[in-house]
Amino acid sequence: MSFTYHRDVLPNGLRVVTVETPHLHTALLAVYVRTGSRHETAANNGVSHFLEHLFFRGTEGWPDTIKMNTAVEEAGGNLNGVTTRDHGYYYTPLHPAHLDVGLAVLGDMLTRPKLTDMEVERSIILEEMLDEVDEKGRDIDIDNLSKRILFPEHSLAFKIAGTRESVSALTHAQVLEHFARHYVTGNLVVTAAGRVKHEEVLAMVERHFARLPQGPESIDVPPPPTPAGPLLHVVTHDEAQTEFRLSFRTVPEHHEDWPALQLLRRFLDDGLSSRLPFEIVEKRGLAYSVHASLEAFHDAGIFEIEAASAPDRASLVVAEMFRVLGELCNKEVGEEELTRAKRRHRMLLEFAQDSPGELAGWFGGTELFRRPESFGRRADMVDAATAAHVRDVARRYFARENLTVVAVGQRKGVKALEKVVETAEGLPASDSHK
Repeated sequence: MSFTYHRDVLPNGLRVVTVETPHLHTALLAVYVRTGSRHETAANNGVSHFLEHLFFRGTEGWPDTIKMNTAVEEAGGNLNGVTTRDHGYYYTPLHPAHLDVGLAVLGDMLTRPKLTDMEVERSIILEEMLDEVDEKGRDIDIDNLSKRILFPEHSLAFKIAGTRESVSALTHAQVLEHFARHYVTGNLVVTAAGRVKHEEVLAMVERHFARLPQGPESIDVPPPPTPAGPLLHVVTHDEAQTEFRLSFRTVPEHHEDWPALQLLRRFLDDGLSSRLPFEIVEKRGLAYSVHASLEAFHDAGIFEIEAASAPDRASLVVAEMFRVLGELCNKEVGEEELTRAKRRHRMLLEFAQDSPGELAGWFGGTELFRRPESFGRRADMVDAATAAHVRDVARRYFARENLTVVAVGQRKGVKALEKVVETAEGLPASDSHK
């Protein structure tokens, strides 16, 4: 193994993950926090993302943001922050000799932020949100739309950036309350990966995160089942192409079906020789590209397939997707295709060991929700999946009743798309999907 993984819990409850890879010439620091739009209400939707913006407005120790960023950049870094539905993270690559600078800045950002200039950041966020709506203010973001149908009446359906109304109404008191509740020892994981030394990292984290208040991890309310499908939601929008996404509710990463789902994703979209790109793009020329992906929360999962095409071809593309999925449900994959997918999965896990970012996400990001398994364990789990089990998992989740389709585009072709989704020809019927 080319790295050494350490997990420590400081006396105050803060978890520290160190991944030593002494053969590399770089390091990465990342602080993961279990707060995102699923931890919000309709009244404060967007506050997690708002906080992310405000952290970069300066701290008690670094009131001048130019000097704060310069200090990190002179150490080979570049401060970044990301907010998702169920967590956020703050990170920077660094030269291994200058970890202390990065941890000093990140520690101050997340324990002593000034949280000022709210109106400037509000203006920036409202401008940013214009990418997700049309000229009438309607949401045209395919991810927002699909989550709203998949998780009705649940906070996983909330937009990460919030709505124009919620962000416009956010108060400084709401921001302070959210910060005080979620930025606590039990809700953060500090991670260092790359050419780092375990004991040195621990000492620096203890010093620079000493002001972090003690507190518990965030509580998540489990999402309810998605209403039985097939479901189709169309938003008419005058664009040259129709964009669409097929979604199937699945399971989280630690579920026994997850390895088979990973293989199904590779059968469908893992290069131009895989099934969806070959059948839809290369063979039939129905779309420029098509993508399949898995998204996992700690208590739910989604298998997503998306593409964009000329409006009058959308129904043809979706029908072809159903046909390809149906083949995986009805027939076991051949030994050659199964072996190739397993081999590529193991290779890409090996590649990840050369990336401090991948290592930090695997061990530090996962630690927010559960203890991560090793790369070898994950590869072995995928290798153990049989063709028969993969087919059974396909039938379980690629069922008509488990299908949600969202499309954004012209009215042209909508009737044909409605008919294709309604019949979902090729997909099995099942009342046992999870």
